[in-house]
Amino acid sequence: MILPDDPKYAVKKVQVYVREIVDNELGFKQVSLSCPAKTKIYLFVSNEKMIVGCLVAESIKQAFRVLSEPGAVLPEGQDLLQHHRAWCCSTEPEPAVCGVSRIWVLGPRRGRGIARRMVDVVRSTFIYGCYLSTNEIAFSDPTPHGKLFATKYCQTPNFLVYNFISNN
Repeated sequence: MILPDDPKYAVKKVQVYVREIVDNELGFKQVSLSCPAKTKIYLFVSNEKMIVGCLVAESIKQAFRVLSEPGAVLPEGQDLLQHHRAWCCSTEPEPAVCGVSRIWVLGPRRGRGIARRMVDVVRSTFIYGCYLSTNEIAFSDPTPHGKLFATKYCQTPNFLVYNFISNN
């Protein structure tokens, strides 16, 4: 875990890594963190000493619940990811503590539980002495893969989302 008050060289190196590798793969272009002083960056390092996962978490105050489409059935022949592309969320804010701004796993390592383990660690370390429930964490503008992950992780399609660009 890299914290804002860690040595500047470490923070800078991780920020460059996040921008160049993670943001590029996730499709973010030159997006800076909304409040670097309230951000924690988690890295998943393999036994081979390689970074294979990265999660950027930040403090937030509120989030919005993703709304399920009533009676939504996956049309025959439609790709599961295509089904997760479009989504709507409530206009009623709900209290939330931790926003997952970015979550990324190296392509060949996906599907091995790395993202789940990183979110588990965030939930247990984001606030000292507190284990966050899935109703206290939110995901920012999830990609179709991100929406699928959040749905499985939170065990509901009605997980919380927030926009990391706005001031939460």
